[in-house]
Amino acid sequence: MGESKDSVAEERPKWDNKVQYLLTCIGFAVGIGNVWRFPYLCQIYGGGAFLIPYLIALVFEGLPLLYLELAIGQRLRKSSIGVWTSISPMLGGVGIASMVVSFLVAMFYNTIIAWVLWYFFNSFQNPLPWSQCPLNESKTAYNTECEKSTPVNYFWYRETLNITPDIESSGSLQWWMVLCLATAWSVIYICFIKGMESFGKAVYVTATFPYLVLTIFLIRGLTLPGATDGLVYLFTPDWEILKNPQVWLDAATQIFFSLSVAFGGLISFSSYNAERNDCERDALVVGITNSATSLYASIPIFSILGFKATTAFNNCRQENILTLTNHFDISDQNITLENYDKWFNYLNLTHPGDMSTLPLKVCDLQNFLDQSASGTGLAFIIFTEAVLEMPGSQAWAILFFVMLFSLGLSSMFGNIEGVITPLRELKLVPKWVPHEVLSGIVCLLSFLIGLIFTLGSGNYWVEVFNGYVGSVPLLIVAFFEIIGVIYVHGMKKFSEDIYFMTGRKPNIYWKACWMVISPTMLLVVLIAYVAIQATKYPTYPAWNPDYELFPETEMKPYPDWVFGIIVLLIVMPVISIPLVGLYNLICCGIKKSSVKASPNPYNNEAFEIETEEQKKQRV
Repeated sequence: MGESKDSVAEERPKWDNKVQYLLTCIGFAVGIGNVWRFPYLCQIYGGGAFLIPYLIALVFEGLPLLYLELAIGQRLRKSSIGVWTSISPMLGGVGIASMVVSFLVAMFYNTIIAWVLWYFFNSFQNPLPWSQCPLNESKTAYNTECEKSTPVNYFWYRETLNITPDIESSGSLQWWMVLCLATAWSVIYICFIKGMESFGKAVYVTATFPYLVLTIFLIRGLTLPGATDGLVYLFTPDWEILKNPQVWLDAATQIFFSLSVAFGGLISFSSYNAERNDCERDALVVGITNSATSLYASIPIFSILGFKATTAFNNCRQENILTLTNHFDISDQNITLENYDKWFNYLNLTHPGDMSTLPLKVCDLQNFLDQSASGTGLAFIIFTEAVLEMPGSQAWAILFFVMLFSLGLSSMFGNIEGVITPLRELKLVPKWVPHEVLSGIVCLLSFLIGLIFTLGSGNYWVEVFNGYVGSVPLLIVAFFEIIGVIYVHGMKKFSEDIYFMTGRKPNIYWKACWMVISPTMLLVVLIAYVAIQATKYPTYPAWNPDYELFPETEMKPYPDWVFGIIVLLIVMPVISIPLVGLYNLICCGIKKSSVKASPNPYNNEAFEIETEEQKKQRV
């Protein structure tokens, strides 16, 4: 690959320093999913045992892909579309696919940030609004829906989302969510108004602040009663679970998505580097920091969830103590939490008939610890409920949602960068249009389309986008990326590029991963993922107060028209890959046929034929 031209290098913006670049990459990779997805997977898949497939996926899939993107972006100094078109015009669709995925993900991801802002604003109330049920319309009793579920559930599903009973009932726009979404996009626009100059400054706060908050939560969480139970539950390995192939599939997809590869943002970020920069070290720093953050976040999260489980366990026992004390006329304070088991066993032996008729609850700490949740369920239900039990709950709620806001904001920088810079390279926008105007158009368009997520059915659509836009399309894009660099551009050329940038050629580990291991793993994960999805019709959990098992969510199948949209969301981003390839094939065929049809004036074949004919005539 030839060296970049000086004129191109001068036009390309540059990072102020190496720390700014690394913080931006780390901020993009480390997102909300590190806090609410990874701990959940550890919990349901055997605690410490899950780390084995997770680390294997990191070493043989995550890091090689991350290194490849940072290296190719730095060498060619272009965004996703420019990089793949430079390698081969046939691969231009890969860059377009990355851009479309980034745009679709940015729309629903910023809705989550809007929800975080709503909770943040409400965290200043005393008491916290999700701590108790509101009164009904007649002000004579508590709201029925809230009493059937919990105040935390009611605040999330009714006060925040005002959710409809199914995805087919759209409901109306919720004005408070529209305002929060507008605020979220306004913040993104302000941070992105000058491009790298502005978000490069913001990242010093957004990428570092979450670590400060996590550390504060870690110190506080470890001092709470029951924290040890939560950590033991999280990290106790269940080796039998490793026999389940779903564990390996989830580990591979988690490390892939958490590193934010295939979005195009990392390629754009690395393109602002100097050409001679150690991108191998950068990849290791970003990849290891991302995984370490997931582990680090698990400790305060589950120490607090352990505290919540212990509190619920003790409250359950206190209710039983009150029932036993009243029925058997036992003096107050005789039965305590410490001697509860002894009293319970004693009364079972002496009064088995009475004990069998009493409405005693089954209090099992393990059952309370088993109440796992991920995604919005962890952030807006489980964790907010745990915060209520902590002294100074307002302050902890504010800190938690500020942390989620910072994590989401730094991830959004990469998504928007993966849209705006490729738009410039596609030349869809005239050069005279300033960056401020282009950023404003992208943010405004995203906001207007994103209004679908502020409807009563908005949460269901967020789940659709989250489940399907960022899954199969990204796996396909990543597969074509690694094939494009290693087998189209060529391993030998790529090794020379890396030698030019770092002063050393890639070792056998990197070469083996790029040429065989990583593409094989990606292909296996892609096929397994599609196969698992194809075996079952997609369903979604609906919040329906009329459901007979309410407050449990009702599992409903997606309607056919929604299923059609799901297929469209999977196909639409990646359809550009075959289309662009086919277009270039047709163009090449037309060019070749036109060359054959018209004689080349610089070719002497015509002259030679004439002279031969002249010779024959002479003879």
